[in-house]
This record gives sequence, C-alpha cells and structure tokens, in this order.
Amino acid sequence: MSENIKIHANAGTYVVRAGGAVLGESSNTLELVEGDHAPVVYFPQEDIAMAFLDQSEQRTTCPFKGEAQYYNIVTKSTTIHNAAWAYDKPSAALEKLQGHIAFHASEKLAIEEL
Repeated sequence: MSENIKIHANAGTYVVRAGGAVLGESSNTLELVEGDHAPVVYFPQEDIAMAFLDQSEQRTTCPFKGEAQYYNIVTKSTTIHNAAWAYDKPSAALEKLQGHIAFHASEKLAIEEL
C-alpha cells in the first residue's frame, strides 16, 4: 500500500443527495486521504439506495487500490454519469473499502456531514 493512503472511520453522520433525493445516510462511513488530494467519504453500500445507481461501462485502475467500477445516478430529473465508484475487490492493504461506495461531489450531488 502506498504510504500516502490513509483510511479511518468518520465520527459523524454523513448524507449523500442527488436530484433532490437522499441516496443514503450513514454513521459508518470511512474517510480515505491520499497524498494532497481532498479526502473522500466512502459509504457502506447497505446504507445507500442502490436502486438509484446503474453500473456504467467506466472502470479505472489504481496501482494501490485496485479496479474501480463506476455508477451512474438516475433521478427523476437527470442522470449523473460516472458519479460514484466502488472497489469490489480492493487490494489486500485497503480491504476496508470492500462493500463501500464513494461519490463525486458536484453541483448536482452533495455529500454533507449532519
């Protein structure tokens, strides 16, 4: 694992919203900090309304985390392409990410601490 990647449990409760809908709320999120990148909040997939998410064709590979599968978020008013990702089989050093999903915050998608 890269020395620059740190994962820890968040103390608060986080919510993710898109298109006016709450996609999920959790007090069991993880925060991943990688180098000088902004921290990323990973939600347990069981705390997300996965019915709003459709797998996309997009995949990326990180030499430290493994292959990421991306998801489009489908709301009543829009589809937000490749707005979420998950590592279904993360590298052994980052196995905490398994079963978690992260989101790209944007003008259409908000991730907030309650």
